[in-house]
Amino acid sequence: MKAASVKARKCSVLPPIIPEAEKEFLESIQSYIHSEIEKVGCTEQGPAEEYYIIYRNVFEMIIEHANAYKNILTTIKQEYDAFIEAIKKGQQNAFYLHGKLKILACESTTLMYYKNRISQLKEKIQIIEKNSERITNLIQKVRALRQTFSAKDSPIPTKTINPAILIPGISMKDSLDINALSVHLAHLQQRVRDLKEDMLTKYIPLENTVDIEEDLNHALIQRNEAEKQNELLKFCFYRLSQFVNVVNIWESSDRSLETLHQLIIQMIENEKLSKDTLASSISSVFEHDPSKSKEAEDLIEYIERFNELFSRSQFEAAAIYAANCPRGILHNEETMEKFRGVGPIKGKVLPLLMYCEALISTCIATKQPLSSHLVAEAIQCALNEKRLDLVMHWVTMHRLAFCEEAGDAIFNYAQMDKHNESQCYALAQIVYLECGAHKKAALCLCKQGQIYGAMDYLQQCKRFPREDYIFLLQHCPNVELMRCLTQEWNGHPPFLSLGETILTLIDTEHKVICVRLLEDISKEGRDVLEQMIVKDKECNVDGWKEIAEICQSIRREKLSKFLITILAAQAGVVEIPDGAEDAKLMEHVFW
Repeated sequence: MKAASVKARKCSVLPPIIPEAEKEFLESIQSYIHSEIEKVGCTEQGPAEEYYIIYRNVFEMIIEHANAYKNILTTIKQEYDAFIEAIKKGQQNAFYLHGKLKILACESTTLMYYKNRISQLKEKIQIIEKNSERITNLIQKVRALRQTFSAKDSPIPTKTINPAILIPGISMKDSLDINALSVHLAHLQQRVRDLKEDMLTKYIPLENTVDIEEDLNHALIQRNEAEKQNELLKFCFYRLSQFVNVVNIWESSDRSLETLHQLIIQMIENEKLSKDTLASSISSVFEHDPSKSKEAEDLIEYIERFNELFSRSQFEAAAIYAANCPRGILHNEETMEKFRGVGPIKGKVLPLLMYCEALISTCIATKQPLSSHLVAEAIQCALNEKRLDLVMHWVTMHRLAFCEEAGDAIFNYAQMDKHNESQCYALAQIVYLECGAHKKAALCLCKQGQIYGAMDYLQQCKRFPREDYIFLLQHCPNVELMRCLTQEWNGHPPFLSLGETILTLIDTEHKVICVRLLEDISKEGRDVLEQMIVKDKECNVDGWKEIAEICQSIRREKLSKFLITILAAQAGVVEIPDGAEDAKLMEHVFW
């Protein structure tokens, strides 16, 4: 038995017979591997990433071929893929940490260099200060010597008197009379004494003029403060007199709180509307007796008549009555709120719109001033009722005072009424121009498609803050507008920095506009984009590198490489190669 087993072990074992189909599959796998390795350009030893991709594909082909072991092979492949991804991530983290470590290692050396430079600059400053002091002393000495020499060289001229000429003030005959000469001498001596006395009392030395001017200015300031205090006291007396007059009228009426409230509001509104005549009104308080005036009583009757019309629901008559009130006592927000409280009436015009239309028509016809806030409320009311024709008539008359809120109301209405969008933007532009909202006026021009007109308008206005130009781009994202704002216009420097503008907007919903602008500029040639980058003083190399990285992340590899190529060609920009041990300590500053 043992001999048989030994004999069996000595016999050679035949290799397994491989089917023809398996042979063809193995040969196809081998040919695929060789062909793919040759495609990557290195048959000996190539990049690990390309080899990994080739053999991963081969593994997937084997899994698809071996149906019996498909599940276990798939599991094995997943584990290997997870392990390889972990290794890649670790390599990336190690590379990042290595770069960070190099930067941290250089910080101490950089700080030391900066401290040495500070000490050197301090020494230079001390040397310069010493030289400046020495030169100043030398100049003073030279000036003193010049004054000394000039005093010696130019002696005081003495006046020579010719005895043959006549003495001023006396005749020839008196000049020969000893008594007349004695009288004239006494007169001249008295004149000298008077002049000396005047020098002590009426004149001061030239050195004291500064102190005298300060005293004079202080006295003028005290006088102005006293005048202001006097005017304030007059104004207080005027208001107290008006209030006493209102209280007296209220006591003679029905003594209701509503009447007192309306009388006080009327007094305040009269002061606001008659600012120009306030001084004359204050002065008239001291000249006329307020009890003789019947104006306040007439105003009370007018208010009571208005309340009566309003209580009877005669809103159209009440609106016309309020619009034509004397002194504009019903041209206020309280009256507008009263009409607003009525609300819509079925089959009739909104009472608030009646009041607004009558109010503005009356003010335009009589040229009475109307507050810009009331105009804005009237415009908003007309737009809510879809009466764009009324708003167009009011705005184009150019007789009203507008505020920014009125322009905002028309601008917002343009976004709802697409049919009249261009007309609304034109009206909003007029309102913004009237109230001085220049950036919004330019925005209206951009919304109408007048980009070049907006640029000319911006050029005429004073230079805006950077936020205002960004406001235009955010509310009117347009490649042409961004191009005009970031390049020279009519020989003037650009309003915005190209790099800083792109960095501001590329992380928002306007990313596509920024990328399109860069692509359009790059199509014009490398020189055009390179010149814009070089002239952009506000965005440094790091900013443009960040833009290139963002382009890379959004699958704009060509644009990203184009920017990197331009940056690398600039003087002073050095790219530190990975793993370079002999890199200079300060090269990280330039990249």
